[in-house]
Amino acid sequence: MSTSFPLASSPHWRPITQVPGTADRPSSTRNNRGGCRRRSSPQRIKPRHVRSSTTRSRYAFVKQQPGTSHHVTAAEAGRTIAAFLRERLAPASWSRVQKLVRGRHVLVHGNLCTDAARRLKEGDVVKVLDVATAAPARADDVRIVHLDDDVVVVEKPTGVTTTRHHEEAGWPARRRQLQPTLDELVPEAIARHLQSRGGRTPHGTRPRTPPVKAVHRIDRETSGLVVFARNVPASRILAEQFRVHTTHRRYVSLVMGRVGARTIRSRLVRDRGDGRRGSTSDAEEGKEAVTHVSPLEHFGDAYTLVECRLETGRTHQIRIHMAECGHPVCGERVYRAPRGRAAADESRAPRIMLHAAELGFVHPVSGAELRFTSPLPADMRRVLAALRAE
Repeated sequence: MSTSFPLASSPHWRPITQVPGTADRPSSTRNNRGGCRRRSSPQRIKPRHVRSSTTRSRYAFVKQQPGTSHHVTAAEAGRTIAAFLRERLAPASWSRVQKLVRGRHVLVHGNLCTDAARRLKEGDVVKVLDVATAAPARADDVRIVHLDDDVVVVEKPTGVTTTRHHEEAGWPARRRQLQPTLDELVPEAIARHLQSRGGRTPHGTRPRTPPVKAVHRIDRETSGLVVFARNVPASRILAEQFRVHTTHRRYVSLVMGRVGARTIRSRLVRDRGDGRRGSTSDAEEGKEAVTHVSPLEHFGDAYTLVECRLETGRTHQIRIHMAECGHPVCGERVYRAPRGRAAADESRAPRIMLHAAELGFVHPVSGAELRFTSPLPADMRRVLAALRAE
């Protein structure tokens, strides 16, 4: 990009050979690479009222940044996210795009992306945020509810995925630390938990804990209870319980509208026709999904606090079922258009208002029936308090 300067005849141009106010001092000199000293060359001064092309680019970039979403086309598939955004947010520079990604301003399909070299696929939805997402979760943010030799039950904070996507499995440790997953944080949380209870090795160091094994998942923005297996036999037994739906799972959610007790049954498919998961009327397609809904508290006709008990556990099941029956979860950004029109959400929810409040299963070794509960997190309590105050 070329930049024009004032002509020598312009009143804004003058050679500088002396610093003003130092007429008796020699003009400044500096060393060049050959060791010789040379006199400074005349400098051109840009007029204050002229904005450079670099500045104009920065302003144009910022103007296009807030809250924009971009869909990756077939022609754009395979590009890095930095190259994709540089073209979509033109005339943004490489450095500004990379700073945008590393600064936690970019989501891919709702998940934070901090890797500027990530390759995109056709159909990916890239969203640029005007405000950076929160810092990544740490082991201190993971509360251990139950721990024994075979299982560990934890409270997952919002903003962290349960496990890493298979495409990210080969990432080096430094790259993983930019956005750790829950299963990567839990071993460190276990070590801290044991240390707080006096668990030390003979040399006084913190005890090492092996990786845990995920047997189920909850969404990135969903908070609440998750169980991990600590060995292979326990993993197999717990995974089978989740597969045949013998576990107990109860969620608490704030949804739009006035909701009564109901049971929602449908068959969920990966693509309902618009590229998103949803229900199908074809009895031969998809997988059966059953959600039992009961109201806990009404906020007029605008919102309802509900409990959702899962008879099955499909991906995004509660979010899809509530949106399709006309009562999207507050804070929802994907499934928000029931019957073809977007739902107006004025709850000021900072994220999806969904919390895994109860989890029950049979212990894989002892055979004991275990059940755990988790109170609503602070962000949900604040939203509810504001609604009660209205």
